[in-house]
Amino acid sequence: CTASAAMASKRSRWVVLDVESSGLDPQHDRLLAIAALAVQVDRERPLLRPADSFEVLLRQTEAEARPDKDNILVHGIGVGAQREGLDPRQALAAFEAFIGDAPLVAFHAGFDRVLIQRHLRAVCGRRLPNAWLDLADLAPVLCPVVRAHALDEWLAHFAITVAVRHQAAADTWATAELLQRLWPLARAQGCAGNFDALARLAASRRWLTG
Repeated sequence: CTASAAMASKRSRWVVLDVESSGLDPQHDRLLAIAALAVQVDRERPLLRPADSFEVLLRQTEAEARPDKDNILVHGIGVGAQREGLDPRQALAAFEAFIGDAPLVAFHAGFDRVLIQRHLRAVCGRRLPNAWLDLADLAPVLCPVVRAHALDEWLAHFAITVAVRHQAAADTWATAELLQRLWPLARAQGCAGNFDALARLAASRRWLTG
């Protein structure tokens, strides 16, 4: 395991996050918004901390904030809102300050990670050193009998209600609730609260699926 993941296994503050983007290609599409929620972790149950949360809309230039009806219908961030967001450098710096050295949790984390790292490198000239955990990989390992793939399918299986789907803050909260539902299964395997062990379980699923 990496040094960052090993250190993460000893920390009690994890951060669940979600992003909104201008499309489905993290290598080329634009980062529009980030939402994040701190989770206080112990072996028994992760506690969601709504008072310790973060949300930011990144300002898009006139050329970038093009009317795209289909995309706007998905995330609900209109052209006007995109042009009135926070300066990207300030937004990303504020996000870095919020997460600190906490390990990061997301569903399909690879998308969020590439999108955030690409923009952070382009705007600020650096990368996040934080360890990541992907619930899209972890959930099937802990629940092998469940034939779910998409986040919506996992939320339906655990009867988790989302206030507004494809809205970063609401999706972040739902993802954090999914982490809570998976916790008893992780505890049964002796790895609840141990980020490094959970990351290894998630990695085993990626290895098995090639």
